[in-house]
Parts: sequence; structure tokens; C-alpha cells
Amino acid sequence: MSDYEISLSRAQQALENGHFVEAVRVARKLAGDYPQNADVAALLGEALVESGLLKEGIQALELAASLEPEDLDVRFALSDACFEAGQVERAAEIYRGILDQHPQQVEALVSLGLLCFHQEDFEQAEHYYRLALEIDPNAVFALQSLGDVCFAAGRFDEARSCLMKALELEPDDPQTHYSLAELLHDQGDLEAATDSCRKAIGLDPEFSLAHLTLGNISLDQDLTQEAVHCFRKFLELEHSASSSDICDEVKALLKDLEGEL
Repeated sequence: MSDYEISLSRAQQALENGHFVEAVRVARKLAGDYPQNADVAALLGEALVESGLLKEGIQALELAASLEPEDLDVRFALSDACFEAGQVERAAEIYRGILDQHPQQVEALVSLGLLCFHQEDFEQAEHYYRLALEIDPNAVFALQSLGDVCFAAGRFDEARSCLMKALELEPDDPQTHYSLAELLHDQGDLEAATDSCRKAIGLDPEFSLAHLTLGNISLDQDLTQEAVHCFRKFLELEHSASSSDICDEVKALLKDLEGEL
């Protein structure tokens, strides 16, 4: 195995294990030695994004995408990074570019729907989700996302039906359990909501929003100590730039709750 392959493998392993500083360090050195290598640029970009260095990460991913324009994984990583950095239109442009070349790309359709959902354009989000389900009726992510938009639109029975079908197809999907917890919480079924939230966390212990929702459910049950624990865990895990406002709100709430203990 060459020195290049050893270093690339080391950086990939560090990234997979969550050792982002080490991944960035090794990938930076590789990028210096191989400035026009698409694999190195993509790896460096992902490591930088995971380290919270979004601007640099986007630049590296843009280089990787220019070197390997047909690599959909890189283009998805770039669009996700742009969205996280608040560059919503840029992210949407990348997804549309993917669909121009691959009209049946379900993940790109769902991703465009998610952008619309976050902009509270629920009608357009539903349009993209349903297009995705026309292509693949068993696309769990599309079903879960459609459940979210039906919930947001106040169509609760339809939302629950979508989420339950998604769980039938993939019982161990933490995102669907989380969406169901949100729905159950809204409907006042706190016991079932707690159960769904704990399932989501059990499947993905670093699911920050599930910890936040479990904290809110605990607060509704006057379980202050449990709520404090959940909110602390949320703040420990959530580092996305797009979540800064909610993090500030949770910090203020946490301060008040800690004063009550």
C-alpha cells in the first residue's frame, strides 16, 4: 500500500470515528501533496464541515465537484453544507442540477422538499415528496417527510398513516420515530411520545433534536430534572450554525430550570 493510500485511509477512519481534528490534519497534508485529487478534496471538505469550518469545507467540496462532476455523493455533500451555512438558494440550485441530469433521483427530490419545508413552503414541499413517492412508493425518507408536512398542515390522520407505513418498511429508522414523537406530543399523548422519542435516541444516541423533544415532553410532565438532562444533552450535541437561535432559547430555558432545582 502506498503512502498516499495509507494517509487517505487514516483520514477516512478518523472521520468515521468522529476524530474530526485528526481527519482535517491528515486531509490537509494530502491536499497539499495532491491539490487536484477529487477524493482528497471531498474528504477534506467533509472533515472541515464536520469540524464546523463550513466556508473552507464548501470550498473543498466545490473543488471536488468540479473535478468529478458526476459524483453525486460529493454534490449532495456540497448542497448539505451550503444549506447548513444558510446558503439555501445555492443548495437548491445543486439539487436542481442533479435532477436535470437524473430526473428519477428520489433523494434529490426529497432534499428539495426539505428545503421548501424549512422555508415553510409546505405546498411545494409536499409536491416534491409526492413526486419522489411516484418514483418509489416505498421510499422511507419520502414517506417520513410527507408525514412531517401533513402534520405541519394539520392533517394529523394522514401524517400518522405516512409515519406508520414508513415504520412498517423500516422499523429502525430514528428519524421516523422522532417525527411520530412530535406528532404524539402535539396530540397530548405524552406517554407514547416519550416512548417514540426514546426509541429514536436508542437508535441514534447523538440525535440532538430527539433529546430536545424529550426534554420538552418531560417538561410537560413536570419532570424538571429529566428535562434539564435532555436540554444539556441537546446543547452538547447540537453545533449546527443553522440552529444557533434555538440553542440560545434552550440555554435561556435551561438557566431558568436550573435555578428551580
